[in-house]
Amino acid sequence: MAAAAAAEEKKKVMVAIDESDCSLYALDWTLRNLRDSMANSELLLLTVQPLSDYGYLYASSMGAAPPQLIRSFQESQEKVAVALLEKAKEICSENGVAAETMSEVGDPKEAICEAVEKLHVQLLVLGSHGRGALKRVFLGSVSNYCVQNAKCPVLVVKHPL
Repeated sequence: MAAAAAAEEKKKVMVAIDESDCSLYALDWTLRNLRDSMANSELLLLTVQPLSDYGYLYASSMGAAPPQLIRSFQESQEKVAVALLEKAKEICSENGVAAETMSEVGDPKEAICEAVEKLHVQLLVLGSHGRGALKRVFLGSVSNYCVQNAKCPVLVVKHPL
């Protein structure tokens, strides 16, 4: 009986997106190339709003930044995330795929891996920014971190530039 229940449970595929063309390409690639294998899967779209450093606001305002200014920046960041998820959901809808959306706040690479584990995701799809080795050393690589640390298979889709 447990095996039958597990077989009926939908598999979860998560596509992590940001404002880059690379992540939207990864979503489009997933919808075009994995459509048949995703027929019995649940598609989750995740975006992560990075924690903002408001230190520059303190320096520019000659002291503590007014709470309204910080709140305004946070609301602006949230609006960008909502718009991004709506655009991604529309792309899914145009391809006949229903998707759930979610937004997290934090370090993108850690938040993605935590969401994978918390939601029991079976496949994580990420876009690759195609940075060279030197840029990866200084800027880090979300996809590389997720390949090493996510608790599921990770598919990294490289944008053909």
